[in-house]
Amino acid sequence: MNENRYRVNVVDALRGFAILGILLMHSYEQYNVFVHLKIENQYLLFFDRMIKDAIPFLFAGKAYAIFGLLFGFSFFIQNSHQTQKGADFRGRFLWRMVLLFLWGCLNSVFYTGDVLITFSLAGVLLVLTPRIPDKPLLWIAIFFLLQPGQWIHIACALVNPDFTMVSHLGEYYRQARTLMQEGNLTDMFKSAYQNQLYSFTWWFESGRLYQVIALFLFGILLGRNNMFKHIAKNTRFWIRTLITGILCYFPLAGLKIISPDFIDNPVIKRQINIILECYSSFALFALIVAMFILIYYHHAGIGKWLSKLEPYGKMSLTMYLSQSLLGGFVFYNWGLGLAPKLSITFSLLVGFAIFLIQYTFAVVWLKRHTHGPLEYIWKRLTWVGENK
Repeated sequence: MNENRYRVNVVDALRGFAILGILLMHSYEQYNVFVHLKIENQYLLFFDRMIKDAIPFLFAGKAYAIFGLLFGFSFFIQNSHQTQKGADFRGRFLWRMVLLFLWGCLNSVFYTGDVLITFSLAGVLLVLTPRIPDKPLLWIAIFFLLQPGQWIHIACALVNPDFTMVSHLGEYYRQARTLMQEGNLTDMFKSAYQNQLYSFTWWFESGRLYQVIALFLFGILLGRNNMFKHIAKNTRFWIRTLITGILCYFPLAGLKIISPDFIDNPVIKRQINIILECYSSFALFALIVAMFILIYYHHAGIGKWLSKLEPYGKMSLTMYLSQSLLGGFVFYNWGLGLAPKLSITFSLLVGFAIFLIQYTFAVVWLKRHTHGPLEYIWKRLTWVGENK
């Protein structure tokens, strides 16, 4: 059966937007190196400051959130497809997560902030969801969205004011940064585990791991209720989502700014900051997704331009891994080592150049193929041993 009949074009476009956002955010961060060239030109300083404010505001935590939401949606589509054929997809999905884990290991050789391993580990939980009704699944998603780990730490600090938390994140980052600035490709390969240790620790300590699980579940719920389809009731849903995102974002962002002035305990102060950052980021993420979908379906002019991201989104695995390879080559010592020589503005321009290369490749490739090269390999390996 042709899998293209199960595709939802707006999802491909939205995924393309997320992959682009990840690329621009990584380029702004110099793929975690953060050693931007200091400049004195007032015009470039203006652009540097504008980018420093705008790129994290638009994409930090939001691009990966969209990626996570659509990860859950993709599981729903694949599972529904197999259920209609009378097959149980859960075993194959677990094997698919093993393969994704291996893709992440490969990615960790070139980039210290891989997310695929984290997604593959959290994705294992999705095999428990097919028999859970919508309402309980919604409450489970909300539970994870509320950042339970952070609230536990706050409770511990309230009970015991001397409670402290030990973090190795700074140490892991210093090791990774030394590798990025001084290591060669062999060193990167040998230290792939260390790179992933830094990445996974950040996802856990920042509370993003709980948010990712919640987003997986929200993606499944949106799929079950056909919320990405262009029908009248969905328009009302996305308008309400847009309004709710606006109403929630600004108070939460404001609380994040002022809350440190009213909290003395450093553990509580840190955990409240994480909670409010995750909440406000989720509100802005919901706003962005709702706006994207409403524009895609209801504004022909801009929607046409957004639809041009569909080829990029259809090849998300190929694009994600190749942008790590290209970005690492530009910024890390194993490649050109240009991080100390590029300002914020020029670092971002590297991201746009990578996007143009990738996008051109995606458009040309999909004129002759139904899947991206890595997507095809992933699919073939997923169904190894069966006639697909």
